[in-house]
Amino acid sequence: MADEFMNKVASYDDKYDPKLAARYTELATFMRAPYQLDVTGLDIAMLGIPFDGGVTNRPGARHGPREMRNQSSLMRAIHHVSRVNPYALCKVADVGDVRFDHVMDNERAMADIETRIGQILAAGAMPLSAGGDHSVTYPIFRVLGREQPVGMIHIDAHTDTWGEIQGSKFNHGSPFRLATEEGFLDPTRTIQIGIRGPQNSPEGWEYSHDKGMRVVFIEEFDEIGVDAVIAEARKVVGDGPTYISFDVDGLDPVYAPGTGTPESGGISMREAQKLLRGFRGLNLIGGDVVEVAPPFDPSGNTAMNGATLMYEILCLLAEVRAGAGS
Repeated sequence: MADEFMNKVASYDDKYDPKLAARYTELATFMRAPYQLDVTGLDIAMLGIPFDGGVTNRPGARHGPREMRNQSSLMRAIHHVSRVNPYALCKVADVGDVRFDHVMDNERAMADIETRIGQILAAGAMPLSAGGDHSVTYPIFRVLGREQPVGMIHIDAHTDTWGEIQGSKFNHGSPFRLATEEGFLDPTRTIQIGIRGPQNSPEGWEYSHDKGMRVVFIEEFDEIGVDAVIAEARKVVGDGPTYISFDVDGLDPVYAPGTGTPESGGISMREAQKLLRGFRGLNLIGGDVVEVAPPFDPSGNTAMNGATLMYEILCLLAEVRAGAGS
């Protein structure tokens, strides 16, 4: 039976499904999904944002989308816990990378990202992005939050609510401050999970607190446990439109050494997967996995874990979209 199933994929017509072929074959796309630059008719558009002009420490996240595509070849279709098959529920495609006209100019690069996300949203699709450094989430919010400020579940070692750094406000430490100040992010519907590590200034922590964001430091995460953090996140974001942003430095460096600003004592992969699975049924409108920097992890494990988290978010988005369309 298994041989009969596998033999059905060996064709050169439009019935060929790369997800059913041997995982080492074909060109690498996110989760082996079809590659489709035209976003028309898609439910979920997976895209790469190869930009790391906003990093304050180690560069390399510009290579994240390419290696996450490669490692995501390991992903199969059906989730072993929820039994969700996102490709059966929705039309999903890899829509390529954001194409930059001004990649050396941070402000104009943000506009390039905003343009592509705008095309995806105008086509009625949900964006699921692979960064890139965390500054890329700011222009995503500029599109998603145009009609009303959105809520956010943010997993990270850092709050990313700092101000200008080294002469630029467009950096990976400031996206959620910018999005809040410009009215695209609702801070009272924002939870930041896994925050840790020393800073030279408490500015970011204090900004998040003063604006009403719920900040869960890693010590509280450990003390109350994953289930309680899930419950807290669901209470904070409520039933309004919500975005998930996962910075891989939220993971312990054992699981994600290949990142620009690693912090010891982080979340494990099993905790991260359980956390994301706890957000089923929320009003999700998109998501991203950022800060995978392959040059700092020759093993490829960081990119594999990043792709795994991306798949978890994909399953969540597919359920939302399928429910909205039913």
